[in-house]
Amino acid sequence: MHAIAIHGGAGTVPRATLSAEHEARFRSGLAAALDTGFAVLQGRGCSLDAVVAAVRVLEDDALFNAGHGAALTRDGAAELDAAIMDGREMRAGAVASVRHVKNPIDLARRVMEKSRHVLLVGSGAEEFALEESFALVPNRYFRTGERVEQLEFAQRGQRVSELVPPGSQGTVGGMGTVGGMGTVGAVALDVEGNLAAATSTGGMTNKRPGRVGDSPIIGAGTYAKNGVCAVSATGHGEYFIRAVAAHHVCSAVEYRGLTLAQAVHELLHDKLRRLGGDGGLIAVDASGQLVLEFTTEGMFRGARHSDGRREIAIY
Repeated sequence: MHAIAIHGGAGTVPRATLSAEHEARFRSGLAAALDTGFAVLQGRGCSLDAVVAAVRVLEDDALFNAGHGAALTRDGAAELDAAIMDGREMRAGAVASVRHVKNPIDLARRVMEKSRHVLLVGSGAEEFALEESFALVPNRYFRTGERVEQLEFAQRGQRVSELVPPGSQGTVGGMGTVGGMGTVGAVALDVEGNLAAATSTGGMTNKRPGRVGDSPIIGAGTYAKNGVCAVSATGHGEYFIRAVAAHHVCSAVEYRGLTLAQAVHELLHDKLRRLGGDGGLIAVDASGQLVLEFTTEGMFRGARHSDGRREIAIY
C-alpha cells in the first residue's frame, strides 16, 4: 500500500475570477506533481524521494508560490523557505530566506542528510549550498511579470493573492476579491510504511525581508512520524506557527486517539480559528488514510492511492 497527497496553496478563489484556461493550467500543474510523486511510490521508492519529487515539480511551475514564480518581498526580491521531514527517524532539514537556490526543497534535504543542523537561513544556507556543489541562480530567475505586478498592486494598497497571480484571473479588477496564501507541499506513505512530508514557499507578497513563515518550522508547517502521520500546511504562517499546527495534528492522533480526519478538523476549525487564522492541511496516516481539508474557499490539491483513488481539485 502507498499513498501521496499534494497541495499548491489555500485561499479565496472565486470561480468567476479564475479563467477556464488558467484553471486548466493549475490542474495540469497539480497533476504533473502528483503523478511524479506517485510514480516514485509505484516503483517501490521511498516516501522521502516521492515528496521531494512532487514538490520540485511545483517549485519549477511559475503558477505556484514556491521557487520560480514565488511571491516577492517589499524590496522586490524572492526569499524562499522549505522543509522536509523523514518519519523513519524523525530527521528534518529546513532552509529559510534563501535568494539563489533554484529548488529549496533539495537544499532542505541536504541540510537533513549532510549537516548536523535542522534549519539554516539566508547567507549561511547558501554558503552550505555552495559547499555541497549546488549551482546558485540569480534572484531574477524567481521573478515573473505576474508576481511583479502583484507586488505593485500590494504596494498601492490593493488586496492581492499569493495563491493566484494576476495573470491567472479573468480580469485584473477581480483582484479585490481574491486572497490566499500560496505554499506547496506533499505528504506520502511508501510500501515499507515510511512517512514523509515536504513544504516549500515564497511566503507573503510585500513581506518584510527576513520574514519567515511556518513552512520551514518543524512542527508548524511540516511534520512526519512513522506509525502516526505526515502533515504539510498552507495558510497564514504566523497562525500556524502559534498553533504548532502540524505537530498538533500528529499528537492528537498519537496521544488522544483521534482519527486523522478528526485531528485535522479540530486544528483547522477550532484551534486555528480561535487564533483568527485559516488555511488548509494535507495529511496521511500510517494506514494510508488521506485527509485534504481547508477552511478557505479553495485549496489547490491532489491525492493518489494504490487502491486506485486519484483526484485533483481546487474548490
